[in-house]
Amino acid sequence: MAPTNLQTQAPVDLAAADAVIDSYQADKSWLVMILQDIQEAYNYLPQPVLEHVAVRLALTPSHVYRVATFYASFSLTRRGRHLILICDGTACHLRGAENLQEELTRRLGVAPGQTTADGLFTLETVACLGACALAPVMMIDGTYFGKLTSEKIVAALERFAAKEAPDA
Repeated sequence: MAPTNLQTQAPVDLAAADAVIDSYQADKSWLVMILQDIQEAYNYLPQPVLEHVAVRLALTPSHVYRVATFYASFSLTRRGRHLILICDGTACHLRGAENLQEELTRRLGVAPGQTTADGLFTLETVACLGACALAPVMMIDGTYFGKLTSEKIVAALERFAAKEAPDA
């Protein structure tokens, strides 16, 4: 699978963003929570939505952008339908996380920070997933996979790819 940048110039429907903003009564003190919920709705933070948030909360676009770029959990580029986080913390690193990340890169055809051409997976490396006892560990869409091996990686990828099958 070849890597791709899935961002398009298509107009963004702001209804989901408005629903999130309204759920916080357009209170700018909830900006981080608003951005988290908006990212959940869109799977990333599209630029037109960030600009819309700024208008709705009476903030400068640069302020909203600074917050969105300060936190590593926010993404300004479209992610795949499934987010894979591979841990490279000390425990994971010592137990072969680098080799497992290379396995994921080979199988998916993308480097960390990239999304597969089919838009199915985005691969990211993180400093810690907080599951050192399971090292080496990865997470896909919030589900932990510990004591990883190449076989476990293949099984996990197949499990999430199967969710996308037409009869799934």
